[in-house]
Amino acid sequence: MSRRPAHPRRQRPSVPVQSSTCPCGLAETYEKCCGRFHRGEASAPTAETLMRSRYSAFVEQDEPYLLRTWHPDTRPARVAFDPGMRWTGLEILEAGDGTAFHTTGTVTFRASYRGGSLRERSRFERVDGAWVYVDGDIDEAGRDRP
Repeated sequence: MSRRPAHPRRQRPSVPVQSSTCPCGLAETYEKCCGRFHRGEASAPTAETLMRSRYSAFVEQDEPYLLRTWHPDTRPARVAFDPGMRWTGLEILEAGDGTAFHTTGTVTFRASYRGGSLRERSRFERVDGAWVYVDGDIDEAGRDRP
């Protein structure tokens, strides 16, 4: 007959293990970087940080976060993800304003995907103190397709 231990085993709390860097390109793990914004634990402090977190949300297909961080005047009803799209990297080319001292900002970036890249100049605004994506101009000359 097997004996049960006098004290039940303590179960370790479930902690996600994430050893790879965040999709946004910064050196932190997803959990410590963009994941905290996606979970609502913090708000992006700058327009560039919001841009990076939105890129990661596209990688993760996190529609609620994308909609929550979209300006109410330009927000779509839903985000249509391309099931064949595989994002592979983000490069920030330029950031204008968009700090704690501004109410608007712009971020120009190149987002790479399997088979090409997309270049956009995005506009951001503060709404109720939080940065949100307004809209962007896609640079067709910066779009690479096979």
